[in-house]
Amino acid sequence: MKAWENVLELNHERTVVGGSPENLRAAIRGGADLRIYTEFRHNEHIQLGADNAELVKEVSDFRITYLIADRWVAGIMNLRMPIIPPDGFGPRPSLSLFLYNENGTQAIARPYLDGCAASGLFGPSPLDDHSAMPKYHQIDAWDAETNAPSSNFIYNFEVFRYFVRNDWRQVLAHESDGRVTAGSLEALVAAFCEGAEIKVGIVGLCADFGSDISHEVFIHAGPSYYNTERQIFSAGTQPVVRVKPNMPLAYQSKGWDFGWLLPRTDGSVARWLCDPYGLKFGKSEGRYSLRWFVR
Repeated sequence: MKAWENVLELNHERTVVGGSPENLRAAIRGGADLRIYTEFRHNEHIQLGADNAELVKEVSDFRITYLIADRWVAGIMNLRMPIIPPDGFGPRPSLSLFLYNENGTQAIARPYLDGCAASGLFGPSPLDDHSAMPKYHQIDAWDAETNAPSSNFIYNFEVFRYFVRNDWRQVLAHESDGRVTAGSLEALVAAFCEGAEIKVGIVGLCADFGSDISHEVFIHAGPSYYNTERQIFSAGTQPVVRVKPNMPLAYQSKGWDFGWLLPRTDGSVARWLCDPYGLKFGKSEGRYSLRWFVR
């Protein structure tokens, strides 16, 4: 297994003390995986005011990565639920869609999964009282009384270390009409038939939120298929979180959703997306330029 490499490190003031943002961007551009290491005190972050001041070390997996305008990186956790380490889970089932930017700014979107009725207003919400958590600085809040509240914030972790595993190999790139611009379908299929993992970069996936900022979203694929007569390769992705592109990347009211994708090598991407406020799914289709990676 190729080692994970620390390509960017920030201190508690989010000042660069190692590596560089350029190194991180280059790695993500090449399809690299992202994990971020942080440190915090238990009684400053988990059980506020408790006697236990032990240092807690955390590494989180960001299976969704964004390269925005080819010069900004953000990552999103897509498989996390509320956790109270080391004891168990939080009070309500939800997805904990934490978002970290390359400069250490953070965000959380929390679609609740327990079916409780929520009928709050959309838009800006009052900031929460974080006076007992002095290292937490809330920037804004959205849709607080709905089923899918979100907010953007800064938590001054003791350190931020951006680790990448940069061993993916691009084997195919094509336009939204399937026209090949690099590599070949044959190379992708050959690697797939040998059991390789698949990852895909989708250009402009979130453009329908009304942003004209160029962006590419990278997501791991799971089950993959090759239809031999039609010569079409397709892959079901892990859950994807779509966010209106900006720098830094941030949640806002009705500016995000989540769901599953089925990209194909002819440029078609079937989308089964969830409106997080009502947990209603809708099917749609788009055409995108894609890059395919194998490992």
